[in-house]
Amino acid sequence: MGHFEHTTSVQHNQETVFSWFSREGALRRLFPPFGGHVVSEPPAGLAVGSEAKLLISAPGITGSAATAVGEGLAGLTKRFGVPSRWARPEVAWTARHTALDAPHMFRDQMAEGPLESWVHTHEFVQFGEGTDVIDSVEFQLPSKVPSIARRTAEKALTAELERTFAYRARQLRDDLDFHARYRGTPRLRVGITGATGFMGVQLRALLTTGGHIVHSFQRGIDWDPEREFVDLDVMRGLDVIIHLAGHPIGGRFTEAAKQEILDSRVKGTRTIANALRTVSSDGKQRAFISASGVGYYGSHPHREYEDDGLSGENTDPEPLTEDHAVGDDFLASVCAQWEAEALAAASDTVRVAILRTGLVLSPDGGLLARLLPLFAAGVGGPTTRGAWNSWISRDDMLSLYVHAALTPEFSGIFNAVAPNPVSSEEFAATLGSVIRRPSAIPTPSFGPKLLLGAEGADELAFASQRVSADKVQSSGFVFRHSTLDSALEHMLGSKARVSK
Repeated sequence: MGHFEHTTSVQHNQETVFSWFSREGALRRLFPPFGGHVVSEPPAGLAVGSEAKLLISAPGITGSAATAVGEGLAGLTKRFGVPSRWARPEVAWTARHTALDAPHMFRDQMAEGPLESWVHTHEFVQFGEGTDVIDSVEFQLPSKVPSIARRTAEKALTAELERTFAYRARQLRDDLDFHARYRGTPRLRVGITGATGFMGVQLRALLTTGGHIVHSFQRGIDWDPEREFVDLDVMRGLDVIIHLAGHPIGGRFTEAAKQEILDSRVKGTRTIANALRTVSSDGKQRAFISASGVGYYGSHPHREYEDDGLSGENTDPEPLTEDHAVGDDFLASVCAQWEAEALAAASDTVRVAILRTGLVLSPDGGLLARLLPLFAAGVGGPTTRGAWNSWISRDDMLSLYVHAALTPEFSGIFNAVAPNPVSSEEFAATLGSVIRRPSAIPTPSFGPKLLLGAEGADELAFASQRVSADKVQSSGFVFRHSTLDSALEHMLGSKARVSK
């Protein structure tokens, strides 16, 4: 029988901490993106008998990379009607709650999974104004593990538990501190479009653990941008609408794909904006938070700087502020039309905020999920010499959406990027350093062109945008991860941050 224990000290009282754990979304917020997926949270919260369904990935960075590959394959298998679980190298795990003594403890055990047994006790002990969260795990390896290998297997499992619980500790502190900064604001009713996607699932979790009520719009049921339909009764009950829905950008830029990218954003935003204008006759104050992208500035807004040969000098191009001109390529045109539809909703009773998003980083989706397998295999490297990457961690992007929803003065257009953009070379070197892999081999240009086409590669893989975060910082927003190494170390469970 193996034993593992971890204590996390937070500067919040016992009631606050236990309440956070008891809310919808807590499991999703604590589950590491390198560890697999939460299929479903316990429907009855911490109540005895309630169950959560998980998919657990293999340990280490190799397991994370394999899961990232599986995530991509899952999208392909879906097109051909093949169950996505066949593509994912993960193991099913069912956790069942077996004891509850609020606000002091709760316990769950493995009802289905790869181990012989697993019992996890969560204790909450008040100290002064703070709380110790004590996690105690008793586990037993499968009986089929040979006795000669049991010690090695137990050591490997303990190392992965240290990685996982170090992540949970940082995530818990960051989330509790974030919600504490908005403690004086009223609890809101928030509607989210695109609530089942890479951003939407975690955004819902961050909001619900903060005590807000969230309505996830369901296409074809309470909204349909193709018919410009929104259920107005639902809209009337909302304080904030966060609009994330849009066709994914990341495949080949065929004419059909480009039209779908444009239409999904313009029609969807117009549909929400029109509905807001209709319900605004009741005089209720509402906020409309819409996504956009730094693609607004064009894929090469520093072209003159690059053409002058300055990229080899010590000077850098000036960061792009929100006042910079729109670019002249496809994605710039999409962003401009997208934003125009959102801004049309602004009125005396509707506050509009637009977030021009940079490269959102998390190992379970987006750019990082595509890069991780290459870097884990030791063949990753920079894509374009001298190009600038304006990135933001997913947790900061989620927090920024909530900040926009809860801050009455937050209106207009904001760049949603971390305050320290990096060059393509620095991005590759940092990722390689965090996962302890080489990163000097440049990515051949034919690879992105093969996947995205020439136009898509130029606007996505080879884009260079050095974007300013000054305006969003001036709004009072506090970044969790202001540097790329701190972001990657956290989301990848690097040993460099295990003890932090």
